[in-house]
Amino acid sequence: MMDNASLLVVEDEPKIARLMADYLTTHGFEVTTLEHGDHVMPWLDQQTPSLILLDLMLPGKDGLTLCREIRHQWPHIAIIMVTAKVEEVDRLLGLELGADDYMCKPFSPREVVARVKAVLRRSQAAADNTPQAASKALVTLDEDGWQALAQGHDLGLTAVEFQLLRVMMQAPGRIFSREQLMDHMYRDNRIVSERTVDSHIKKLRKKIHEALPEQEIIRSVYGVGYKYQPEG
Repeated sequence: MMDNASLLVVEDEPKIARLMADYLTTHGFEVTTLEHGDHVMPWLDQQTPSLILLDLMLPGKDGLTLCREIRHQWPHIAIIMVTAKVEEVDRLLGLELGADDYMCKPFSPREVVARVKAVLRRSQAAADNTPQAASKALVTLDEDGWQALAQGHDLGLTAVEFQLLRVMMQAPGRIFSREQLMDHMYRDNRIVSERTVDSHIKKLRKKIHEALPEQEIIRSVYGVGYKYQPEG
């Protein structure tokens, strides 16, 4: 699982970024470094790392803001906050926003590798226990080809339908509001009605039902939104 895992290091101090990248690369990880907070979200629109080492103090968007935004859009990506601040409130705030771990400077390169491996192990263990893992034989995603397969059958999804399904499958059991789903459907912030989401969900459900007539994979939560839950 950890062999060749892709990591993103967001650190504005070049020496620290280079030290972390060199040591992590030596241990078999594929590492990209960014030094400006404003560059992170556009990069993530094109790439999906397994884990992000995210500095708290950055030019542009700060680490806590980025942690919140990353958790909202990519809940499956592991995050380790890195900072020179040691105040308890900062540590707790970082974890409450969804960070998986927290590391204070100065630290040794060995500590970085050990924490990265520990967080990746926990993330993999959690993924292995999700409904998504149990239902891989039913629904799988080919992200490179933008295809959703139900027991090997191509569902023929549109780009928007694929996006909706992918977002919900990344967090099985989590309820997504229509507003949250619209954020993933339309990154250009266009104004659309909540009925647009309902319409896409209806079409998506129909295609899944045609391939898996006995499975209710996308469930409605009255007054709240939708969730992906193939079991129970």
